Amino acid sequence: MKITQISEHIWSLKIWIVIPIHVWVVVDKDDVTLVDAGLPFMAKGILQFIEKLKAGPLTRIVLTHGHGDHVGAIEKILSVIQVPIFAHRIEIPYIEGKVTYPRKKKPMITVAKQRTQALPENEGELQSMGGLTPYFTPGHSPGHVVYYHQQDQVLLVGDLFTAKKGILRKPMAIFTGDMEEAIRSSAIVKQLKPLRLEVCHGTSVLQPANQLDTYLNS
Repeated sequence: MKITQISEHIWSLKIWIVIPIHVWVVVDKDDVTLVDAGLPFMAKGILQFIEKLKAGPLTRIVLTHGHGDHVGAIEKILSVIQVPIFAHRIEIPYIEGKVTYPRKKKPMITVAKQRTQALPENEGELQSMGGLTPYFTPGHSPGHVVYYHQQDQVLLVGDLFTAKKGILRKPMAIFTGDMEEAIRSSAIVKQLKPLRLEVCHGTSVLQPANQLDTYLNS
């Protein structure tokens, strides 16, 4: 597992299986948040890194969405430390196998039922936690969200995009439920104008808002 500090409060943990898979550890005072949980064999490395950081124990896991390569390490992590897991309320029925993900033939439980709770909302606005603010960005999955770290100006986008050599690319079509909706959701980049954008599958993107028009016309 390759570990890279990408900003003052955020570390990227990456493995490579045909394509790169990233998860992120975010430190906020004595608060440690894991954004996405990769594949099952990543659990040991994630926990070892958090222990090595000495920034406090893991506080929570927040999910961009519930596809298997974003939730795989959850059960092994929970066997060591019990923490709450959060996802968008729209995503939870898909995660729990009550509803079939778009483009899938049958429902699949990706996280055990009643393990995941809804990201807190206030009058329809998703609330910040652990230094991160979630934003609803459906398309790749029905309840996909991204997480913005205002202080570091870093946007963790899960599968809203892929990226190659620092260039924004569309999410992988074979796994994307509604590509047109995903492309519409990309407007969050122009709204927030982060200095840095991090994808699950691909490379970092600097000043991503400058690329958005080209992305939309590609």
